[in-house]
Amino acid sequence: MFLKLVLLCLCLWRLDGVFGFLEVKYVKEGDSVTLNTGLTKIKDDDVIQWRFWIKKTLIAEINKRADRITVYDDVLDGRFRDRLKLDHQTGSLTIMNTTTEHAGRYKLQINSVIKSFNLVVYGEISVLEKDSVTLNSDLTEMKDDCQILWWFVNENTSIAEANVTADSITVYDDVDGRFRDRLKLDKQSGSLTITNTTTEHAGVYVLVQMTGENPSLKTFRVSVYARLPVPVISSNSSQCSSSSSSSSSCLLLCSAVNVSHVTLSWYKGNSLLSSISVSDLSISLSLPLEVEYQDKNTYSCVLNNTISNQTQHLDITQLCHTCADSVHCCGSTEAVIRLVLSALVGVATVIILVYDIRSRRAERDQAHTHTSVSDF
Repeated sequence: MFLKLVLLCLCLWRLDGVFGFLEVKYVKEGDSVTLNTGLTKIKDDDVIQWRFWIKKTLIAEINKRADRITVYDDVLDGRFRDRLKLDHQTGSLTIMNTTTEHAGRYKLQINSVIKSFNLVVYGEISVLEKDSVTLNSDLTEMKDDCQILWWFVNENTSIAEANVTADSITVYDDVDGRFRDRLKLDKQSGSLTITNTTTEHAGVYVLVQMTGENPSLKTFRVSVYARLPVPVISSNSSQCSSSSSSSSSCLLLCSAVNVSHVTLSWYKGNSLLSSISVSDLSISLSLPLEVEYQDKNTYSCVLNNTISNQTQHLDITQLCHTCADSVHCCGSTEAVIRLVLSALVGVATVIILVYDIRSRRAERDQAHTHTSVSDF
């Protein structure tokens, strides 16, 4: 029986779409899901039955012959209580506020025609790279007849198991090396902890639990996010126009490099001004912003993913220089260059004047000497 449960778990995640009469449905824990009959209207002589895979339990029925519509939501310890909705026109079944207890196979029988659904209810967990994550079994204590098995669906292999009856707990942490020295199985609850996570640990994990005759499945989808860098704000305000003594705005650029699955945004106070998102791997993002030089508002650039964010606040006085005078307008570097050029022009002018004076004096002296020789 325990082996059959494991095989069922694999089927739940390995089958996609519709194959024959088997359809796979995926739903996030807490959301609703509808299992459709495919009918547009029930006929007067139709009998429709919905059964859940544990003990082939009848959970809903429409019998048009007897003019009876029934929902059995108190079965199986009340796991379906106030969660089932049966469409009176089509016979489709909706399961609301799903939990992992609702995962498994559902059988629909319309008269003599049978169709099956595999429902995967998954919990979504996000963790930062290098942090630890615990996949909770929701057990406070494993009973004497309890057996559990943790399965990593990405590699189609078991990574941990416990058998209370046999007093056995085993961790298979050498699965292609990615889990080595990273798995911890709680002896009391059966919960699994993955330490020092990397992106290689992202994927689907299934807990198969068997206590007496009550089997259950619990599925997790784990996302591992890289730690975010602090975004960088730059400006090109050092450029100035020679035709104007002032400029009205400053162009800024917020950038982040080697990022994936993130959103880069500009905020004015708490109000979002603009944003750009990316799902590709390891690319560079940039987002421009134009502000007035005399703007007194607070601006910030934020880089965020699902579970974390990094913020860089804008200091307008440092990045945006006003054009009150040529020095400020053109920037300190250009101002220095202009001062040096002015000094060089001044020195050159003095040199030319001195040279001209000396040349004229030499010409006069030469003319005087020539006259003296002629008289002699």
